[in-house]
Amino acid sequence: MTNDKLRSVNRELNRILPVKGKLARAIRYSIFAGGKRFRPLLCLATAKALGCSEKKVLRFACAVEMIHTFTLIHDDLPAMDNSNLRRGKKTLHKVVGEGVAILAGDALNTLAFKLIADEPAASKELSTALLEVVEGQVADIESANKKPTLKQLKAIHQWKTAALLKACVRGTARLCGASNSELNALTAYAEHLGLAFQIADDILDVTATRKALGKPVGADRTKGFPALVGLERSKKMAEAEKRKALDSLKGFGKKADVLRELAAYVIARGK
Repeated sequence: MTNDKLRSVNRELNRILPVKGKLARAIRYSIFAGGKRFRPLLCLATAKALGCSEKKVLRFACAVEMIHTFTLIHDDLPAMDNSNLRRGKKTLHKVVGEGVAILAGDALNTLAFKLIADEPAASKELSTALLEVVEGQVADIESANKKPTLKQLKAIHQWKTAALLKACVRGTARLCGASNSELNALTAYAEHLGLAFQIADDILDVTATRKALGKPVGADRTKGFPALVGLERSKKMAEAEKRKALDSLKGFGKKADVLRELAAYVIARGK
């Protein structure tokens, strides 16, 4: 996606979010910490594949980014992953304290659903995904100090990672009036994309430097895909998931080229 799409998302987020007060500053610190906006761009790319206007889905795209940021704030807390660095900057709880960080995440969650309250179908897709993300985090916590099976690891990340990507395409599809066949194809694309995304993340956790990754490396080395099946097989698995994602888009023609580019980007990260 071009830089103008990124600017469009950032402008809308800047317009939507509160400005004054400690809570607003905490929210903005995390939202504008330099993320790549992959999820909102996925929403815009889905709209393009469906011949739908960007304006129709921009608020939903922003809501997804707000939910994503909320999950990162809470994931970084001492009670969860206890991370000190995110996107090359101090994690929010290290800047404003745990209490305000928790409340900033809560506020982002609430603001996101307030933003799309008049779009019940899209709201339902996003709330369903968020519950799956929470389930995935619970399963991840329960698997601490254990070596999960490949089936268990895939299930955790279908919740933790793929669920929100699936909400991006399904929520957008609902807003754009997609047919059932289009919705099913996009759902399959997102499920495979999500697994490819997580495998690539786990590969980066083994191969990237802290500076390049923008956060501590090695956190998932004991239970990520490379630990379970090896680095080379993990790369092959990521490629296989990418191919399945691309196969799901065959009925969309050139309108889905940006979705294809996003799938290629996901895999390129882990190489």
